[in-house]
Amino acid sequence: MLALRLTRRAHPAVQLRRLLVAAASAGTGFLLLCTLGHAMSHPDTPAASVLRLAWCAVPAAATVHFAVAVARTDPCTRPRDGLSAIGLGPARQMAFSATTTALSTALGSMLALLFFLHLRGDLTGMPFDGAATEFLAAGTPLPLPAALTLLALVPAAASLSVALVLRPREPRRPSRPSRPTAGSRAAGAARVGAGGPPSGGGTPQAPGSATNPSAAHWAPGTPGAPTAPTPTRTPPHPTATLPWGIATLAAGLAAEAYAAHTSTTGLSMPGSPPSGPAGLLLGWALAALGLILAGPGLTHLCGHLLQAARPGAVRLLAGRVLMEEATRIGRPVGVVCAAGSAAYAVATLQDPDGPAFGPLTTLGVLLVAGCTLATLLTAAVEAKHARADTTAALLRLGAPATMLRGAATLRAGALLAVFGPLALFVAELAARPLAR
Repeated sequence: MLALRLTRRAHPAVQLRRLLVAAASAGTGFLLLCTLGHAMSHPDTPAASVLRLAWCAVPAAATVHFAVAVARTDPCTRPRDGLSAIGLGPARQMAFSATTTALSTALGSMLALLFFLHLRGDLTGMPFDGAATEFLAAGTPLPLPAALTLLALVPAAASLSVALVLRPREPRRPSRPSRPTAGSRAAGAARVGAGGPPSGGGTPQAPGSATNPSAAHWAPGTPGAPTAPTPTRTPPHPTATLPWGIATLAAGLAAEAYAAHTSTTGLSMPGSPPSGPAGLLLGWALAALGLILAGPGLTHLCGHLLQAARPGAVRLLAGRVLMEEATRIGRPVGVVCAAGSAAYAVATLQDPDGPAFGPLTTLGVLLVAGCTLATLLTAAVEAKHARADTTAALLRLGAPATMLRGAATLRAGALLAVFGPLALFVAELAARPLAR
């Protein structure tokens, strides 16, 4: 009930992002139901139906990624003082975000089911003069358990992903110092009585001594003893995954070239995109994963390049922000780069005289493109909120607003200058084996 109340009273911008998640879930659910309809209307070709279901994993992954990005920017996930006193600790906030994501995606899945039933003519008459009967199986009863199972995939994956990303992480506790034995305590007492330093773990001075007049030797467990600060987990450096990304990208391109020259089994892609060897799918997946892994490192390097050669205030600010937000911004930029390179490669290989893309393929392309761009914009909003205190401090110090806008434009231009040619280069290398 608390999740429902907080969801209803959220800011309009937050509600808009949740509605976009519901719309993406509705589109993905409709594609899954159309795959079920194709399997029902073509029982003699199960391989084609399995291939259609496999291609639905791409828009489903884009939808889940977008749902996680929206959950990260939810104001209810930010830690605030006093919330733990009323039972809203980190674990409850994580559960609330997962529940809200499940509600949004489940709403989209139900809308997809209603629209699918309407197109089949189960609710009203058959619309569009029955033009969509090929992938709707209008004359066959719909197996409701199978339809509900397919529709539950996206809500379950999205809520589990949100719970995994937003789970409370406890700081790493320091190791407990070893307790001295009876022999070492006796030896230390003897040395102190003789005027020497105690054995083990340094030479603490007595209170008021000339060497350390303000320090006192506190025994472990003594009330009032100073405690060491608890170390926190250091996040990995953004460039840590850059070599792995480059290696994965090279492996994907090599797999594509090898499959194009040696494979004889063809991959007939649904929706009339260009077909090719079966190993091509593995190569494209590895290349896309390499771009995603290399995104944070390349974004960090963009920040370094902006600060090279005697930077001014605008370039220095833009570079520092890129380096600081490399992990948060770099991965969505890598996803957009991977999607753009795949779209460019498919458009290059498409025969102008061949059949055009079908309606379901067009819907899938729009879903992937829209979710990746929306995820990038959501990550940019999250980064803006994360540095709100720094921006307010700069404005209080007298920094003009034009300088902040110029730094934002410079950051966007630097990312476009690095990732744009990279996407085109990868797309050309991916399409070259099939163009021969």
